[in-house]
This record gives sequence, C-alpha cells and structure tokens, in this order.
Amino acid sequence: MKTLIVVTDFSPTASNAVNYAADMALTINATLLILHVYQLPVIYLEVPLAYTEDEMRHDAEKSIHRLRSQLLLKRGAKLKVDTSLRLGEFFDELQAECKSVKPYAVVMGSQGTTAAERLFFGGHTVYAMKHLAWPLITVPIDATFSTIKNIGLAFDFEKEVDETPVEEIKILLKDFSAELHVLNTGKETYFNPDTVFRSKVLEDMLAPLLPHYHFISSDQIDQGVMDFSIKNKIDLLIVLPKRHSFFDKLIHKSQSKQLVLHSHVPVMAIHET
Repeated sequence: MKTLIVVTDFSPTASNAVNYAADMALTINATLLILHVYQLPVIYLEVPLAYTEDEMRHDAEKSIHRLRSQLLLKRGAKLKVDTSLRLGEFFDELQAECKSVKPYAVVMGSQGTTAAERLFFGGHTVYAMKHLAWPLITVPIDATFSTIKNIGLAFDFEKEVDETPVEEIKILLKDFSAELHVLNTGKETYFNPDTVFRSKVLEDMLAPLLPHYHFISSDQIDQGVMDFSIKNKIDLLIVLPKRHSFFDKLIHKSQSKQLVLHSHVPVMAIHET
C-alpha cells in the first residue's frame, strides 16, 4: 500500500500541509504517516538543562496523537494514519524514515508566516528538495487539496533528457487521472540543432502520456512559470532538481525571493532516475 509521509512541527504551516496530505492520501488510498523530528537544545556548561529529552518526547507524543485524532475525527475511518517521532538532525532522520518506509511522496509546508516557521520550512524544505531521493511536495500556506487534474512539468530543453523520471510521472497521471503540461523553460533563441534533438527525444519519451506543450516567454523564467501555472490552473508543478536550471532559479536567491517557498501552487521535486 502507498504511504505519504507528511512532516510537521505542529505550526499552522505544518498543520495546513498535514490536512493537504490527508486529503491526498484519501484520494490515492494511501496511508498517511505523520513525522515529527525533534532536537535537544544546545547545552552550555553554565546553564542547566531545563527541558529534558523525556519531557520533549512526552510533549511531542501528546501533540502528534492529538493531531492524529483530529484527522480521524474529521475524515473518518477511511483515512489510515500512522505516526513517527525521531530525535536527531532533521534531514538525517527524514532520510532514514524514507529508507524504511519507501514513501509514495513526502509532503512539507513551503513557507510559514512567523520567523520560526520560515527558518524551519525555508531551510529544511529547500535542502530536502535538493537532496532527498524521494518525491517531495511543498504545500503553500493557503493551499487546500481538492483534486489534481493538471500537472505541470517545468523542463529546460537545453539540458539532457535521458534521465527524465517518466515512470514516476506516469504513475502520478494515472493515480490522479490528470493531464500533463510540459512547460519549456529554455530560451527560444537557444533552439539550436542539439536542442531540437533533445526536445524530440523528450516528445517520444512522453508521447504515451499525451502531454500538452507550452513555451514560457519571459525575462524571468521562474516567475513566468509560476504565473502560467496560476493562470492555467496547474494543480501540481513538477521540477527536476538534479540538472535543470529552472530549479536553480527557484532556489538560488534570497529566502524572500525563493519562489519555491512563495508559490501559490504546490511544487513537487522529483530527482531523475
């Protein structure tokens, strides 16, 4: 059975992501696994530890069980919910949980409203999108899950196409009965013979999925893709972090300008095969 891992620190941003993931899990008949990673505070020799590991775990257990109960009360017995608490560094523990569970996807809030939420979801989310081997969906604070009918794939035709995760995309389209929209994020003036060849290779690879192709004409490609996604009601935007320059444009900016954290469209990072 499929498993969706949703990460929480019990903040409003995380709670929204949990609700999004719960409704997604119901749609694809997946088990929802709520993961909370906690760390012991830094101890200075002069300052006694006021909050022990046992107390931290006890509080985390109360919070995660309360969250589970709320989800089951609202959505009923059809939703299958498990929980996991881990002590340690965030990414290490998330990666260990993924290796154990082998999830369908991981879900995280993309950006919070408070300084603490921005620190947690800003830094951890971007790092996980770059390095986590499993698909990762970032959920905007104002996003709710109703359906996924239009899936966008931001693709730079100037890059190699051989490692495009076609099978993963095919599974997504099937599970949600969705249509695929391929958004060309390369520059039109760069359409040389190599680019044309790569685009033909990609078209052949994706042909069974019956995709729609769109060229994004904008001086700011990242903003152009986001604007297109909103205007054309893209429900989920796929980015490929390993090689594609579009992903670099999304994250290699100050945190206030990282569109992956401020997008109104959920963004899914899938690493090439």
